[in-house]
Amino acid sequence: MSQSDLSHHTPMMQQYWRLKNQHPDQLMFYRMGDFYELFYEDAKKAARLLDITLTARGQSAGSAIPMAGIPFHSAEGYLARLVKLGESVVICEQTGDPATSKGPVERQVVRIITPGTVSDEALLDERRDNLLAAVVGDERLFGLAVLDIASGRFSVLEMSAWESLLAELERLNPAELLIPDDWPQGLPAEKRRGVRRRAPWDFDRDSAHKSLCQQFGTQDLKGFGCEGLKLAIGAAGCLLSYAKETQRTALPHLRGLRHERLGDTVILDGASRRNLELDTNLSGGRENTLQSVVDRCQTAMGSRLLTRWLNRPLRDHSILQARQNSITCLLEHYRFENLQPLLKEIGDVERILARIGLRNARPRDLARLRDALSVLPDLQHNMRELVASHLGELAESIRTYPELAALLASAVVDNPPAVIRDGGVLKMGYDAELDELLSLSENAGQFLMDLEVRERERTGLSNLKVGYNRIHGYYIELPRTQAEQAPVDYIRRQTLKGAERFITPELKAFEDKALSAKSRALAREKMLYEQLLETLIQALAPLQETAAALAELDVLANLAERALTLDFSRPTFVEDTCLNIEQGRHPVVEQVLETPFVANDLKLDQNTRMLVITGPNMGGKSTYMRQTALIVLLAHIGSFVPAARCELSIVDRIFTRIGSSDDLAGGRSTFMVEMSETANILHNATDRSLVLMDEVGRGTSTFDGLSLAWSAAEHLAKLRAWTLFATHYFELTVLPESEPLVANVHLSATEHKERIVFLHHVLPGPASQSYGLAVAQLAGVPNGVIDRAREHLARLETTSLPHQPLRTEPGRPPAPLQSDLFAALPHPVLDELDRMEPDNMTPRQALELLYAWKQRI
Repeated sequence: MSQSDLSHHTPMMQQYWRLKNQHPDQLMFYRMGDFYELFYEDAKKAARLLDITLTARGQSAGSAIPMAGIPFHSAEGYLARLVKLGESVVICEQTGDPATSKGPVERQVVRIITPGTVSDEALLDERRDNLLAAVVGDERLFGLAVLDIASGRFSVLEMSAWESLLAELERLNPAELLIPDDWPQGLPAEKRRGVRRRAPWDFDRDSAHKSLCQQFGTQDLKGFGCEGLKLAIGAAGCLLSYAKETQRTALPHLRGLRHERLGDTVILDGASRRNLELDTNLSGGRENTLQSVVDRCQTAMGSRLLTRWLNRPLRDHSILQARQNSITCLLEHYRFENLQPLLKEIGDVERILARIGLRNARPRDLARLRDALSVLPDLQHNMRELVASHLGELAESIRTYPELAALLASAVVDNPPAVIRDGGVLKMGYDAELDELLSLSENAGQFLMDLEVRERERTGLSNLKVGYNRIHGYYIELPRTQAEQAPVDYIRRQTLKGAERFITPELKAFEDKALSAKSRALAREKMLYEQLLETLIQALAPLQETAAALAELDVLANLAERALTLDFSRPTFVEDTCLNIEQGRHPVVEQVLETPFVANDLKLDQNTRMLVITGPNMGGKSTYMRQTALIVLLAHIGSFVPAARCELSIVDRIFTRIGSSDDLAGGRSTFMVEMSETANILHNATDRSLVLMDEVGRGTSTFDGLSLAWSAAEHLAKLRAWTLFATHYFELTVLPESEPLVANVHLSATEHKERIVFLHHVLPGPASQSYGLAVAQLAGVPNGVIDRAREHLARLETTSLPHQPLRTEPGRPPAPLQSDLFAALPHPVLDELDRMEPDNMTPRQALELLYAWKQRI
């Protein structure tokens, strides 16, 4: 709508458009009395998304204005739904006083709620981080910045190539991603949810540097180790300005930047992360994931930290050692058992502090912080006996806050209301002036009862009642029959069907005093509440350090409890390159099995770098491979692992290429997806990587697939990567003859009364047979089909690729036996060949016969 159209509008709608034009792409909640109203296209969209009634208001250019409204006290539920749908909402409040304003009340945008910048408890998932990210640059170098406004964590990193950037975005899974508007359309990053384009100058490094230094109160960014990061600083500046624009308030809880480096972490690409089902299963849910088994944290902030650890395993030996020592110490004398109940009482301090910093903390946030601070002395007492040095550092950061604890205990009532709106949050005795104002309105009840008794006696009218309502204030009510007998000082205020209501000068004077006391008390309480938030904001820095230390203590205590309950043992990191697992188990499968899990060993060292794994479908190949990756990953977050013993060297990457489904939306078949993932592994694996390859080459013809699997295996053997290569191609079991670093293992099965029994044991050497038909039979394929398949199989086994591995040239797949192939192909030429006597032919006749045969064939 243009400015020229505004002349048709009421002053109210002119004010609406002045604000709406600044936010054309976002829904605007426009406060009118007890409702937030939406107009025009916003109203239509909200009615559709929220299933609320679309009504109309007034006229604009001859037609009614579409309108939809929601009560402001229940707005939170509606906002939660909109944010989940990826919408952003502009909150527009009345900032003027309706009593004094001429024309429409002054309104202002007080906050913009976007999926990446929400901090309200009701709008967030307590067990997941909610991140805002910005990226700038090109594939030579990208700068990425990530902000969690609900905790104050702010990090930057730089990397080259799309593949690294997309893997990082997959790990972080931001709710919103800001990119420069001068990037071309349709880049890979734009396929993600919540992408918003921002003006290119928002990413300008110099102004970003200046605003970040101003935010953190520093001269430069050297202290954060970020000085050299030109692009990432530009991205961080863009995030900071977006956060300020949406929050419309200072952000005191953003106190610094963390420079993250890809080289510090064990890198997992997007496909490997999905395949290993770390915190999301393949169908998008959370059950039967690694996180669902290892997370029994007492606080939501602990759960979020553990999920971050699982998604970002580390290569820093000293950090991993410190975590392992802490878990060992917490297990001694079951010390974690004393800490966990105390941690449970502490709650989500991290997010409460962020809301205090944003000045939108609710009364219950302060009550929870009060309760948390009161637990800290007990926690400190229990941490005295912890000898691990890392736990000592955590105890130092946790500290106690006697003054703040006392302040909150004296200020906030035991069970405060959800919001400050109607008061009732602060305790009696906290502020004398507030107490006085409250007692005036509290004592109103007594005064009215006394007045009623006095007036009944004075007038002799026994049905006289004193009452109050919000519109007409205080009144004296008489039945219609007695109204004529009212004394002369009664002034008529309101006539009802069967009664008259009056006011007296005494009651009017009391009303003025009581009602103004009520509104003055509310104003004073809100002012004191703001002051309380300011006091807490002054202590925000140490409190945030405490929250971070509490979250880490929670994770370590949780890992100690899990190690004891799930029978995990401490892995040992060694200098020699090896991966040695005794009696390893799959932590998730083990939990869902009704029968005991069959544990297996794995041994890779300088002399054996690759295992070719054969054996039947359902025999446990994928489980064996995945459990290896999960054991290695758990070791790299400092956790104990599901094995009797584990000795390993630090790995740099974990790759998993495990059976996939078509990416039809992206226009790629299963085989294309498989080959893209395989290409990524072959380009990026090193002799320090762990590679799981499951059934490579299945999506194409047998010979193509076999040849690809063969050459991929050879390539990985040359790279010396730790590789588990599961395959149905028995032909690959000859690899050890040409590649000394490769060994065969197989999963065993046996047949009992014509039925297959899987033993799930990993044994040395290749499998003897495939059991494919037995599995089909188990799955319920009709017997007739199975019998016919047996006939086909018998014929193919005699004519096609022999199943006993053949001696071949090193590195070459075995060729099919010529005689076998021809035996399967009855052809007249073969019959003639059979009858012919070559010795009786001249060279000329032989040549002519060859030409004739060539024609016929």
